[in-house]
Parts: sequence; structure tokens; C-alpha cells
Amino acid sequence: MPDVIYQPGQLPSPCYIIDEALLEENLRLLQGLSQRTGCRILLAQKAFACYALYPLLGRYLQGTAASGLYEARLGREEMGGEVHVFKPAYTEAEFAELLPLADHIIFNSGSQLQKFAPQARAAGKSVGLRVNPEFSTQSHAIYDPCSPGSRLGVRRADFDPAWLPLLDGLHMHTLCEQDSDALIKTVNALEEKFGEFLPRLKWLNLGGGHHITRPGYDLPSLEDCLLRLHKQYGLQIYLEPGEAVALNCGFLRCTVLDVLPPENGAPQCVILDASAACHMPDVLEMPYRPPLAGSARPGELPYTYRLGGPTCLAGDIIGDYSFAQPLQPGDRLTFSDMAIYTMVKNNTFNGMPLPAIILRAADGQYRLHRQFGYADFKGRL
Repeated sequence: MPDVIYQPGQLPSPCYIIDEALLEENLRLLQGLSQRTGCRILLAQKAFACYALYPLLGRYLQGTAASGLYEARLGREEMGGEVHVFKPAYTEAEFAELLPLADHIIFNSGSQLQKFAPQARAAGKSVGLRVNPEFSTQSHAIYDPCSPGSRLGVRRADFDPAWLPLLDGLHMHTLCEQDSDALIKTVNALEEKFGEFLPRLKWLNLGGGHHITRPGYDLPSLEDCLLRLHKQYGLQIYLEPGEAVALNCGFLRCTVLDVLPPENGAPQCVILDASAACHMPDVLEMPYRPPLAGSARPGELPYTYRLGGPTCLAGDIIGDYSFAQPLQPGDRLTFSDMAIYTMVKNNTFNGMPLPAIILRAADGQYRLHRQFGYADFKGRL
């Protein structure tokens, strides 16, 4: 089937656009980090899983990190390289299917480790345990695995050194969109609690949440931290960035459907064909205000609007933005930073169509990767 090529003004609406040139800039930065420090970098598919681009990612990264069976299978089939999987608990049936797919299998508790690690070792897999350094570095409780009562990772008080013969490595994941200073402080906490065991292991996985490709990120401090851990303990270090891989590489193009009358001094409401609830759930969950080309903060430009989606959810609001000119039905808007936690989280609530996925190739052409319809909605029910 021949490629479907669009001119910029003819793109379907709504649609996600992934810019391959911008993506490759991030990948080159990550590859340089890997080459200078010896760390191995995996794509965290929970943030970005557009497998059409896995061949490109596979030229720069060492593999994929999965949160369960389906992501492990996707990484194995579409990218290759190493496949690491962590899940808070495995079923016996799921674990049997994971064994031929995964290279590293990471457990969340001593009971799961003791139950499944002998099978994993017999199959030649590398076995790890997620630990909780009990050191919070962020204010978003929903994303903090170190919050009190966390179900993620083994605390030092619950760690049994008798498990060490089953283990090849330890895993921690505690960060969310943070700089290297947060990692360094967390590594110090990890060493304080688990440092005595590190020389007896082969690897240490520092998880994701590292905003490595964000402008201004302190890359030299990260490199110093990774090199020190490798030298001091003889460990292979792994990183699992998801957001950093596709940061600022994606866009959501949408259309103004209606402009509602002003009411009681509130910003005038605009209905788009894109939905916060369906197409960018982090706007409501995080919460998060996505950048919008040609706009400013409320009140900074003459015309301020509250942008919302077309679902029945009263809170389906993307945010308040101001513009130099009034908005009209038919106007096209482009949100940026829309490759991450969008396609992996989107849904068809209210029967909302999923946006098409467009790849902007390095040659500047807009190629259709996938278009969705009624069958996709019905198939999820």
C-alpha cells in the first residue's frame, strides 16, 4: 500500500504529529551519554510506544523497558535489543509467556522473587528486585513511589540478605521530570540503605524520570554520578527514560469547532475537536498545561479563551490561553510536547475518535502512520 502523504494544510484533524528529526536529536544526546559513561539506555514504553519509530530508536538505544507482558512483546517484536520488564506482581500464566521475551525480569517483593526467580534463572534470565530508597524528591503524590505506604519497591527493613543468591541487580524508579540533582540525592539514599549489597551484584537500574533532553538539564553531574557508581561498585548501570526520548518531539493538531458567548466575566469558552480527557489525559491527571503555538498566558494578549473538548465531561478543559486575534470556527491550533503520555493513555470515552498518527519525516514530508475509526472504538468495548 503506498504511503499517504499530506501537505501541512491538509492534515486530518485531530492528529498527532511526531517529528523524526527532533526525535533523532534527543536520541543522539542519549547515545552520547551512553558512549561517555558506559551506561545502557532503554526506552520506557509506558511513555512512548509508537513502534513505527522503533527501528530508528533501536539505532541509538540498547532496548526497551516494559511494564508487563504486552509491552515486553512489543519491544521484542518491534525493536529487539534488551527487554527489561518490571511489574508489581506477575500471574503464573503471564510469567510463563514473559520468560522467552524478557532478558531482565524485575520483581517487586520478596515473595514474588522467591516464587518466580528459580524459573527465571533456569531460563537464563537476569533477575532483579525493585527497592524503595524511601527518599521523596517531588510533590506529586500520585507519581511518588517513595510516599508513605507505597506499594512499589522493597524497603530496607523488609530486605532479606538471604535473597542475594537469587539476584543479579537492583532497580529503583523514583523520579518524575527531574534534573540530575534529584537523582544524586536519591542515589545517596539508596547507598545509605542498600550500599553494602551493591558490590555483590552485576547491575543497577536507575529507572526513569530523568529529564535528560530538556534544555538546561545538568548532564555533566549525571555523567559524574553514573561513572562513580560504575567505578566504585563495578556495576553495569541502566537508565530507562521514556519522556526524555520523545520530549518536545510531538504535536497535537486540532480545530476550533465553536466559540461560545462570554459569561459572567469568565474566559470565553472554545470547543475543539481535541479532548483533554480523551487525547491528552495528563492535562487532567498531572495536572499539566500543554504549550500552544501562537498563544500566551491568560491576559497577556488581547483575547483570552478557555479551551475545552467536545465530550460531556464538564471538566474536559485543556486550559486558558490568550491570542493576538480572536478565534473563529475552523481555526487550526497546534499543541506541542504531545508525543509522550498521549497515544499510550488516550481513550474513546463518549465515542470520541482517536487522532490519526502522522510522522513528519526528516525530508519534511507528512506521512500517515495510522488512522482510526469506528472499529477501533467498538473493539475496545
